[in-house]
Amino acid sequence: MEERYVLDALRSGWIAPLGPHVDAFEAEIAGRCGVAGALALSSGTAALHLALLDAGAGPGTVVPVSTLTFAASVNAVAYTGAQPVLIDAQESDGNLDVDLVLEAVDTLRGEGAVVPVVVAVDLFGRCADYSRLEPGLAERGVKLVEDAAEALGASHGGRPAGGFGRSAALSFNGNKILTTSGGGMLLSNDEALLARGRYLATQARQPVPWYEHTEVGFNYRMSNILAALGRGQLERLDDMIARRREIRDLYDKHLTGVSGIRVLGRGGTDRDEDDNCWLTTIVVEGPDRDPTEHQTVADSIVGALNTAEIEARHVWKPMHLQPVHRHHRAFLTGASERLFERGVTLPSGVGLTDADVLRVIDAVTAHLEGVR
Repeated sequence: MEERYVLDALRSGWIAPLGPHVDAFEAEIAGRCGVAGALALSSGTAALHLALLDAGAGPGTVVPVSTLTFAASVNAVAYTGAQPVLIDAQESDGNLDVDLVLEAVDTLRGEGAVVPVVVAVDLFGRCADYSRLEPGLAERGVKLVEDAAEALGASHGGRPAGGFGRSAALSFNGNKILTTSGGGMLLSNDEALLARGRYLATQARQPVPWYEHTEVGFNYRMSNILAALGRGQLERLDDMIARRREIRDLYDKHLTGVSGIRVLGRGGTDRDEDDNCWLTTIVVEGPDRDPTEHQTVADSIVGALNTAEIEARHVWKPMHLQPVHRHHRAFLTGASERLFERGVTLPSGVGLTDADVLRVIDAVTAHLEGVR
């Protein structure tokens, strides 16, 4: 499927960051996410940067953002000159703690800070609780940017990921559920926002017969070839989500309740029917940290699986623990640190067979049984 689209792009002669596949990919993603329009870009980080500039982030402002996330979410705030304020997660699924972020907005404003926008991250393919976050921010006159980099194909309350807030960012990096090898998308119902983003993303070139620039722009556009690849991937998105759900179900069936393991986002009243199941993450409630080795539960599991030639990773190290961002203001409950110490993302790609998944399960359970 992808090969057909890419060959068409190559044979058409449209190689540069414009062309019919770019236009079509934008329209198709906008339709999938239920928004008026989209802007194809070189990365999800670029999309976040443009979204934040539109929302008023800049020098003299502060921007609350999820602490349990990839660095790009916070880096994009820093690009604008605004000060990130790091907000903790809810322990059930790792997404933004809505009560805490609203408390942070009220506290910061009470201290005289300018808070134009909040960035909410949809972690591991699960939407944040927008049914509570959107109205809470609207009451306060604060804009919302949805970092849906990991969540294409997910939904919340019947609305697709990428359709929340003033604008949203998607990523098509090589590890995402839909990939163009590198790339992203800015989504919005505001046509003027997208037009401004398009202008800035093409070096802020003025519409005259020569190269003229009245302000600093960015080289942020996606190529026609990568857009063609994305269109091919988009046709398979539902099948890829379905397979990742099968993989998650298999992990859940064999691991939940074993050695204190839970699948992040499942259990009790927690449901994940609306997730895209991008990455399945387990959280182990024990054993405790070894005080002599200073090794977390996650270190132990990741090391054991990697030794068995099974790729596994920690969940995102919270941004308030990162050397580059630890000086920022933070509102914390300890949830993200506990998830970092006890959470492991397991192999979740659609190329895995059931036998591959069962091998991972056997390795996890054998290791935990050996350390208890």
